[in-house]
Amino acid sequence: MKAHYKRYVVKFKRPGGTSRGVLTEKETWFLYLTEGNKIGVGECGLFRGLSADDRPDYEDQLKGLCDLINQNQRVSLASLQAFPSIQMGYETALLSLQSDDPYVLYPSEFIRGKKKIRINGLVWMGELSFMKTQIDEKIDQGFDCIKLKIGALDFDQELSLLRGIRKHYDSQQMMLRVDANGAFSPSEAPNKLKALSELDIHSIEQPIKAGQVDAMHQLCVNSPIPIALDEELIGVIDTKDRKALLDAIMPQYLILKPSLLGGFKSCEEWIRLAEDRSIGWWVTSALESNIGLNAIAQWTFSLGVNNHQGLGTGGLFTNNFESPLEVRQGYLTFNSNQNWEMPTV
Repeated sequence: MKAHYKRYVVKFKRPGGTSRGVLTEKETWFLYLTEGNKIGVGECGLFRGLSADDRPDYEDQLKGLCDLINQNQRVSLASLQAFPSIQMGYETALLSLQSDDPYVLYPSEFIRGKKKIRINGLVWMGELSFMKTQIDEKIDQGFDCIKLKIGALDFDQELSLLRGIRKHYDSQQMMLRVDANGAFSPSEAPNKLKALSELDIHSIEQPIKAGQVDAMHQLCVNSPIPIALDEELIGVIDTKDRKALLDAIMPQYLILKPSLLGGFKSCEEWIRLAEDRSIGWWVTSALESNIGLNAIAQWTFSLGVNNHQGLGTGGLFTNNFESPLEVRQGYLTFNSNQNWEMPTV
């Protein structure tokens, strides 16, 4: 087996706003494995400023992995734990190489176009008018679950946006999720959560910054809205530390991002730990190209999910790769008649 890698930068059609800043592009890396005439590809979805492996030696680590493989050295997934996005890329590249079709990692009715995955429609931060336009687009596209990024605008304006939806759609017609990306302070969070609860919000992701375990626990105990941990999980690698975190905070939900948490086997451990504690969860992509998104979608379907997942089609980017992934009426579907465009090897 031989290995090599390539850097790629996806460009946003429109800037994507979060409480951490505005994104116009995102770097990613592709890991290629070849054996005879077979090829496998995995995406190492590094997320600068967020990934635990956003380190100066990132490319050196990727090069080192390829060198070991090219020297016929056995490399375990566990040895890559400090670099979760590389761990994810390697895991998916192996699955891709072992498959008859490099894009079919988990054969299922999903990739045969027979079944689909319920997803939420994501509304990015921006000017109030831009956010309203996005909301209208998601409703027109048939979504019955919308997730809004909040925490950057004036809070009253954000409440006004949510009220505008609730004016026309109750919680049975439209599920509303919000993601604060840690924008609230522990002192202001309780009042903001109370105000949000009056609008029948399904859940809020990461209301305060990660690392404030006691404060997050108090919020989870007292919040009128279910709380989902997202950034809080990043960089927590050892099983004992994962158990300790969940036991200390006891959230209502976990947000699982395979590229940030070390791939599928790693996320499956989070799922086991969550379910042992009656904690809900769903899967979310993290701005991967369609290569990584395809792998995440197929794995997600294999889990037997029936709640809304945080997946899309990579339609945010101008230079994504053609793929069979399509969004139809609030579902992620797989058009088996559409061919793949493989990134340049």
